[in-house]
Amino acid sequence: MALKEEALKLAGTAAQKTVFESGNELAAMAAAQIDYHLMGYFPITPSTEVAQYLDAMKTRGEHNIRLVAADGEHGSAGICYGAAAAGARVVNATSSQGFLYMIEQLPVQSGTRFPMVMNLVTRAVSGPLDIRGDHSDLYYGLNMGWVILTAKTPQAVYDMNIMALRIAEHADVRLPVIVAYDGFFTSHQKRRVQIFADKKTVQDFVGPLPTGFPNVSDPSKPVVIGAYMNGEDLTNNHYQLSEAIERAGEVFREVAEEYAAISGRHYETVEQYRMDDAEVAVFLLNSAFETAKDTVDRLRAQGLKVGAISPNVIRPFPSDEIAKALSGCKAVLVGERADSYGGKGANMTHEVRSALQAAGNGSTLVLSRIFGLGGTDFYDEDAEAFFRMALDAAEKGVVEKPFDYYGVTPGKEENRQKPVIEAMHGDSFKSGLIKVTQDEATGKLNVKIPPLRQLTAKPKRFAAGHGACPGCGIMPALELFFKGIEGDVVALFQTGCAYIITTGYPYNSHKQSFIHNLFQNGPATVSGAVEAFLEMKRRGDIQVSDDVTFVMVTGDGGMDIGMGSAIGAALRNHKMIMLEYDNEGYMNTGAQLSYSTPLGHQTSTSGVGKAQRGKAFHHKDTAQIMAATHIPYVFTATEAYPQDLLKKAAKAQWYAQNEGLAYGKLLIACPLNWRSDDRMGEKIVKAAVDSCFFPLYEVERGVTTITVNPEEKNRRIPLAEWLKHMGKTKHLLRPDNADLLEAFEQEVERRWQSLKAKHESPYL
Repeated sequence: MALKEEALKLAGTAAQKTVFESGNELAAMAAAQIDYHLMGYFPITPSTEVAQYLDAMKTRGEHNIRLVAADGEHGSAGICYGAAAAGARVVNATSSQGFLYMIEQLPVQSGTRFPMVMNLVTRAVSGPLDIRGDHSDLYYGLNMGWVILTAKTPQAVYDMNIMALRIAEHADVRLPVIVAYDGFFTSHQKRRVQIFADKKTVQDFVGPLPTGFPNVSDPSKPVVIGAYMNGEDLTNNHYQLSEAIERAGEVFREVAEEYAAISGRHYETVEQYRMDDAEVAVFLLNSAFETAKDTVDRLRAQGLKVGAISPNVIRPFPSDEIAKALSGCKAVLVGERADSYGGKGANMTHEVRSALQAAGNGSTLVLSRIFGLGGTDFYDEDAEAFFRMALDAAEKGVVEKPFDYYGVTPGKEENRQKPVIEAMHGDSFKSGLIKVTQDEATGKLNVKIPPLRQLTAKPKRFAAGHGACPGCGIMPALELFFKGIEGDVVALFQTGCAYIITTGYPYNSHKQSFIHNLFQNGPATVSGAVEAFLEMKRRGDIQVSDDVTFVMVTGDGGMDIGMGSAIGAALRNHKMIMLEYDNEGYMNTGAQLSYSTPLGHQTSTSGVGKAQRGKAFHHKDTAQIMAATHIPYVFTATEAYPQDLLKKAAKAQWYAQNEGLAYGKLLIACPLNWRSDDRMGEKIVKAAVDSCFFPLYEVERGVTTITVNPEEKNRRIPLAEWLKHMGKTKHLLRPDNADLLEAFEQEVERRWQSLKAKHESPYL
């Protein structure tokens, strides 16, 4: 950017105002001012805020974007593609694994030439999991046929989001565009920024929705999108895409000139800092370049001819401009926040080398360094270290180490972590106090459990020291469930709060074997583990006890994005337990709505205001969905009724060891995002049961039994008695929302009556 961010002035012809906002806020602001037709989204850190800010704006009536909550990023990409195929203007935002989960869909969009804008808030790709920023996700997108812009500052995020739509919709391009910016650096750091005072300025700049291009919205002009192609036609198709993405470079320059005329901010294809006479340069993407500019100034003051270079566009790659900028340099160090494992340098390194070679420059030495992975900070001294490496190579005329990692810390044997607690297995977790027997006549299981105080002597499955919020219901519910499980356990936790609060390298709270896998694939992972375990036992490859129980723990909306994997595992009927803790949202990413969030409940993506009244649709009945797969055992439970939970845990283990898959759903409190008293969790979930919102029952070999019936002892309470305990639902009790409360009550009653009918008849 030609103007320094700290010295911005209202240099353009359009009225602007100064705001102090983050990159995510400005991406949302640009989208709201453009007023896209649709955003299909799914929460993932650190891009989640974009949807949250847009939802907050929508509650205030500041835009008309239709926000569609997807069941996962793959679904969100499909929603966006469908909307683009209908001719709509579409925006989205994602990060890391979410981007990879989409990636199967994204080349379809570019290959069929439908524009949209995607904010990629860059973040480290698992595994292991790290939620902070690097460019390992971005590099997966280089071969998708999408135009890719890189935004170094919050100001650039705003500006490039506006320019991106113009580029995407240009008649010579017609391609989707990514605006990539650094997670937790650019995305969350607030800066003083200029935005247009009137959204009409933005809408006039992007222009009206282009017409004359194929879409499915006009029945009088039917089209076929994505017809099967043979190789010759596919070659032509990809050639046209290649030509279009190359033209996008020229279009970027044209759009940047027009944007400069109204904003006073001009973006070159390649940003150069003090490169006119530079003998040594550092090449960096995004926010690290801003740090390097200060280092250039300091080293220049020492008489060193150094400079920095960074592209604002990496697809198409600006080879000619980069080769020209580096033509006078003796050495350049390419710093990258991602690796191309085994490639002796990551993607930008090879593209810089290729640009120099194509220009006939065989004299500029190229060094490659991987740095800043997982959000590791990049300071002035780090930038200086890069310049010193390049200066040393220039002076010697040779690169002694062309490729290396920067910032690696060698381990020391004396610092090897020692176990904090002694490993426990076998008889350690056998209390002998829980008895499960099968009635020979009826086939039903009879469970005998001791008084709860007798089970306090049974060791906990988790060590002290987890990082849960005060009042979190996860650990009490899981500990109580595992009190009902005898013997050894192998547990998998999908991504979510339970995973995050019990693991944090190099320590963890788990006393027995633990696996983590992504939201969408936990059930498949456990099914693979249990089948391999049983097969190795059958062959005699391992000699272990027969009573190991495999348990998958999911929550925080994991049964949305992971539903397909869960149903697949259920239909295969593996010998395992699938346990869902339900806190009615995606709490690990900031309390966004999940499909388990009830009607009207407030979350960070179902706001309450003059234009909307919380979540717009009813909650997902996961237990009934799983029961429909005809697995041996399904149950619901809560810590408020501990004996009921213990019996069901013991039954689940019996079925998992003898017949197949058992599924359980635990309602647990989340005071932070339910906005409830830390000490009220058990009381609130009990009220959910007693109001019949969360009925306690089991489906055993297809037969439904209500295990706690509030009506039998006249304990049933009105739904409002449950809702009044939570800040997220108090608006439902206002007179102006009486119709919404009534709709909620009617659905709860319908489901309760349906459940009672199933309880009364074994054939339902």
